[in-house]
Amino acid sequence: MDKLALITRNTEEIVTQEELEAIINSEKQPSAYVGYEPSGKIHMGHVLTVNKLLDLEQAGFKINVLLADVHAYLNEKGTMEEVRKIADYNKRCFIALGLDEKNTNFVLGSSYQLSPEYMLDVMKLSRITTLNRARRSMDEVSRDAHDPKVSQMIYPLMQALDIAHLGVDVAVGGIDQRKIHMLAREGLPELGYNAPICIHTPILLGLDGKKMSSSKGNYISVDDTPEDMKKKLKGAYCVEGEIKDNPVLALFKYHITPRFPEIIITRPEKYGGNLNYNSYEALESDFAAKTLHPMDLKAAAARYMNEILEPVRKLMLEN
Repeated sequence: MDKLALITRNTEEIVTQEELEAIINSEKQPSAYVGYEPSGKIHMGHVLTVNKLLDLEQAGFKINVLLADVHAYLNEKGTMEEVRKIADYNKRCFIALGLDEKNTNFVLGSSYQLSPEYMLDVMKLSRITTLNRARRSMDEVSRDAHDPKVSQMIYPLMQALDIAHLGVDVAVGGIDQRKIHMLAREGLPELGYNAPICIHTPILLGLDGKKMSSSKGNYISVDDTPEDMKKKLKGAYCVEGEIKDNPVLALFKYHITPRFPEIIITRPEKYGGNLNYNSYEALESDFAAKTLHPMDLKAAAARYMNEILEPVRKLMLEN
């Protein structure tokens, strides 16, 4: 797979692909980042962007991970001490998921976001950003979006400026980050910084086929036990032959097939024996044709997801 195909696979949007092609064909080593707000357990929605960082690393990018403790504090996710403890836990999870600690620059937001230079830039960007624009930028990611605090209006300005102060070429995030990234593309050049290239990944549905929510428990956490995984997948929404909004198929598309070149669905001989797939498309096609039964798909998903998350479980046992 060439660099462009690797970087763009399983993405919702690239802003812009022409800029991305130019930078991967340049002589300099490009850099990319994702910012993670330390606010609880890492679930497979977070891992979607980790997977993209792994693709970018394989394509030759320098990787930066922002552990955004100040952002979490502004978004009312806990005290600074609490969010920093979660940030350390998150970092260890990301390493266990495959990010190479030697080649990944893990940065705590408070290590630079409280500097005079950074705060002056926040004020400069605030002078050219309307309150309406800042609020719209936070609609998808804020806590209590119906009654936001002033701190949550500062949040998107800081996120835009992180891109500039980390000196990265590419900002990676879920499609829910789009409004913030567009604010960065429009606002940063007015402050003398380059506009970032933006790579947006899809938003995963919860296992019940509805919006993923920690309060509903419809997500897979990276520290779920093997038994939890089997139980969750067994009860997951997965209608025979239906492709649209199928969370089990989404696990194969975004998490399993990018890591495993061959997928084996184990079945008793009386049900036709094992099925082998070398691509997600082939697996999806068989499921749509009802050649592959939902229960067999779920069992295989649980097995592969447990294999992916085993390093995280070992890490948790060591600490």
